[in-house]
Amino acid sequence: MLASAAPRESGRDNPVLAREVWLLGGVLALLVGVAGWLSPAFLGAGNLGNLAVQAAPLCLAVLGQMLVILARGLDLSVGSLMATVAVAATAFETTSNAMTLPICAATLALAAAVGWANGWLVVRRGVSPFLATLAMMIVLQGARFAYTKGAPSGELPPALRLLGTGTLVGVPVSLLLVAAVSVALVLLLHRTTFGRRIYVTGTNPRAAALVGIDAGAVTIACYVLGALLSGLAGLVLIGYVGTVDNWVGRGYELDSIVAAVIGGVVLGGGAGSVLGALLGALILVVLFNLVLLLGLPVELQLVIKGLVILLAAAVHATRMPR
Repeated sequence: MLASAAPRESGRDNPVLAREVWLLGGVLALLVGVAGWLSPAFLGAGNLGNLAVQAAPLCLAVLGQMLVILARGLDLSVGSLMATVAVAATAFETTSNAMTLPICAATLALAAAVGWANGWLVVRRGVSPFLATLAMMIVLQGARFAYTKGAPSGELPPALRLLGTGTLVGVPVSLLLVAAVSVALVLLLHRTTFGRRIYVTGTNPRAAALVGIDAGAVTIACYVLGALLSGLAGLVLIGYVGTVDNWVGRGYELDSIVAAVIGGVVLGGGAGSVLGALLGALILVVLFNLVLLLGLPVELQLVIKGLVILLAAAVHATRMPR
C-alpha cells in the first residue's frame, strides 16, 4: 500500500519521465527546425525572443495547472481568472509607479481567494473539479462584465508594464520571472516535504491518509498556488498587451491543460515535472506558430488541441493511478 504511494516526480528517480523530457526536447527542436526551414526569418534572434516573451504567460499558467493536476484536480477558470486579474489591475486608475506593489498584492490576493474557493468546493463540498472550476469561470466572467459593463478601461503604471515588455541586462523580465518561478517549483516539489505530499496525494489519496497526510489541505493548497500563478500570468499578459478587455486570457484554460498533457503531466494525478510542463508550453506555442506559417486555418489549432489531449491520455493511460 505504502509503496504504491511513492512519489514519481523527478527524472532522476524515474527513467521513464527522464526519457519523456528528452523526447519532448527533441520534438521541440524538430518543430523549430521545420519552422525555420519554412521561414528562415523564424530563426532570427528577434523573432525567437518575441516568441519566448509571448510564451511567458502560458508557461506561468501551465505551471499553475500542473500543480492542480498533480493533486488530481483540474482548473477551467484559468483564463477567466487571468482576465479578471487584468481588469482588477486597471481598476485602480493610476499611472503612479508607487502603486505597482499594492496593485500586484491586491490582484494576487484576489487570485488566491479564487483558488481557495475552487479547492474548498472540490475538497470540502465534494464538487467535481470540472464543475467547480467551470462554475467559477462563469462567476468570474459575469462579475467582470457586471463591473465593466462590457467596456473595461483603465491605465497601468509603467513599472507594471515592465512585467510584460521590460528587460534586465538584455533578458526579458517575463522570462526571468518564468525562470525564477520554475526554480522555486522544482525546489518545492523535489526538496520539500510538501512537494512529496503533493505527489503522494495525487498518486494515492487513501495511502496518503494512512501515512498522516491531509490530502484535502494539500489539494486546496495546490489550487491556491495554481491560481496565484494564473494571476501572475494575467499581470504579465496585461503588461505585454498594454490594454485590457474582458477576454484577455481567453483560451488559456484549455491551452494550459493541453500543454501540461503534452509535457507528460498525467491527468489522473501523481506524475509530471516542471521541465516537462515548460517544454509542453513551448511546443504548443511553436506548433501554433507553425500553423500560421503554413497558412492553415486558425481553427485548426482547436483540432490540434483536442487530438493532443486524446493522444496524450492514451499514451499515459498505463501511468494513471488506479
